Amino acid sequence: MEARKKITIAGILITLGIVYGDIGTSPLYVMNAIIADAGKVSALSPEYIIGSISLIFWTLMLLTTIKYVVLAMRADNNGEGGIFALYALVHHRGTWLVIPALIGGSALLADGTLTPAVTVTSAVEGLKGQNFWGIQFSNAQIVVLLITTTVLLLLFMIQQFGTAKIGNAFGPVMLLWFAFLGIVGLIHMGGHLEILKALSPIYGIKILFSPTNKVGIFLLGSIFLATTGAEALYSDMGHVGKFNIYLTWPFVYSMLMLNYFGQGAWLLAHYKDAQFANAATINPFYEMLNHNLRPIAIILATLAAIIASQALITGSYTLVHEAINLKFLPRMAITHPSNERGQIYISFVNWFLCIVTLSVVWLFRTSKAMEAAYGLAITVTMLMTTILLFEFLSMHTNRIRAFLVAGFFGVIESIFLIASLVKFVHGGYITLIIMLIILGVMVVWYFGNKIREYYQYQSESVNLTDYTDQLSELAHDESIPYFAANLVYLTRVKPGYLIKRTVLYSIFDKQPKRAQVYWFITVNETDKPYEQRYVVDMMGTRDVVSVQIYLGFRCSQHVNKYLRQIIADLLAEKVIDPQTPKYTTVAGRKVGDFKFVIIRDRAKGLPTEELANWKRLLIDGRIGLQNITTNPADWYGLEFADIVDEVAPLFIGTNHKINFTDHEIKNIKIKNNSFK
Repeated sequence: MEARKKITIAGILITLGIVYGDIGTSPLYVMNAIIADAGKVSALSPEYIIGSISLIFWTLMLLTTIKYVVLAMRADNNGEGGIFALYALVHHRGTWLVIPALIGGSALLADGTLTPAVTVTSAVEGLKGQNFWGIQFSNAQIVVLLITTTVLLLLFMIQQFGTAKIGNAFGPVMLLWFAFLGIVGLIHMGGHLEILKALSPIYGIKILFSPTNKVGIFLLGSIFLATTGAEALYSDMGHVGKFNIYLTWPFVYSMLMLNYFGQGAWLLAHYKDAQFANAATINPFYEMLNHNLRPIAIILATLAAIIASQALITGSYTLVHEAINLKFLPRMAITHPSNERGQIYISFVNWFLCIVTLSVVWLFRTSKAMEAAYGLAITVTMLMTTILLFEFLSMHTNRIRAFLVAGFFGVIESIFLIASLVKFVHGGYITLIIMLIILGVMVVWYFGNKIREYYQYQSESVNLTDYTDQLSELAHDESIPYFAANLVYLTRVKPGYLIKRTVLYSIFDKQPKRAQVYWFITVNETDKPYEQRYVVDMMGTRDVVSVQIYLGFRCSQHVNKYLRQIIADLLAEKVIDPQTPKYTTVAGRKVGDFKFVIIRDRAKGLPTEELANWKRLLIDGRIGLQNITTNPADWYGLEFADIVDEVAPLFIGTNHKINFTDHEIKNIKIKNNSFK
């Protein structure tokens, strides 16, 4: 944490390379979308151009600078940011806060599927009809699609090998990109300095109600594209530190606005040109560059688009990892492709993003069509972040002041959401469908878990202390075959030593399992991202151990590595007996063998008369997801351990007496009849 507070050149470059990829590529397509809203180039006017640039300037000022850089980044969870980190900070203020967290997280993941498609396609489209170094590029969109597909496919394929070394080059490339944006924009401003009128919010407000703006308030749907990377800026705070963002954002903001001003000035000079008059849309970013600069622009734009896509992909891994540890999503196989801290790879997420992104590319085919669908879901995420931010502000000031601040941004974002709804019929339904699918999985997993645990621990839990004598006796009962030196159950021991009946049923009733030490391991997810601590309860014995492990929501849950350290600590404290094996290849070994018992639930024995149908559906859905996702052994890092995999009904104590209409017992022979 302290290292991230230090301002260094390396830290600044890393920040430029990680944080600003999405928002930094917006000049490639924002003005394109604004021109499309006007219908054609000849329909533009100075009022429309200046008003649109004004809206971009103040949108970036209010939403990105004030809301996220100034306010949201104060809501850091031990240095980490993002909607799930914010939820972890405020969830204790109300159980209902899980709803905006689920909605916002699913919307952020869904909208991210369009980012690589839009940015890479926009960059590659600059090649159309160009002749560079003797190579003539076709005007055909199919060429753009093939190049875009190749770039994206290669990008997704290299994820499994780790991108730490490639990532070292991201910062310098983005520095060149932003400098290029600013310089090119500044050069083109010279002839039309009236574009600086856009600094006044009056021009932005006027254009929303001007007859020259044919789409009215819906123009904000295109304006919003300029700030879609703001949420990612907050989410990536933990990777680079807030101080590096504070230092670099003014530079990034200035370069972006210089380029937007430059594009606006170019449009003021050329919107009446005959060659553009009937064009439905043009891309001012490329059009304002002379022929010699275009190859450089296309190369830099493509690299910036790849970096933006890379940031989105790795950000999705982090977001899903947090959601898994917060029990919002089912477990998925997570690997660490490099030694860089925090870099993870989730195969399912990677190929899901790949399939959806390439499908978007081929479904919409042009960046113009993609822009029409882009940004709708992210407005939902921003609104949900504002709700959670209100609760955070309420913790540090009075609720009236917090309401006024959050309400101000909530109103603005609600207007943007309404303006973006027009995108629904133009492709926004795609991201909303993806969002609803992800949200559905989150709802089933989270609430299915809650309902299952409530009923299971209410009717199917026992007190572990009532069975410690039996466990100790079984551990020393030589008439029972030896099962393992250490028998480990990955279960949850709740306050009051409540434990699922199925665990003790497994030890005593299925087949008595004799062990030297019985371990009951509870893994608790905490609000602190990288917390690692444990509490051991020996329960008055030397052979029954309850271990509570507390792990932050960004920590690995590979229990085996934690358990080895815990046992070493307990042996050093002499609170458990040495288990020196008679036969071993490891000199001085003091710990015996392990067997891990994993009990998987099956939707059997549900108390149907007590459960509403919707609750039953959630439990069934949760168990169904459990059975098709990552095996618990893999999740807990036990793939090479000795595993006992058992299946048990959710409720084993719900059998009811059957009232037969009649019964008869015949031919009974009584032995040792002692009564007369």
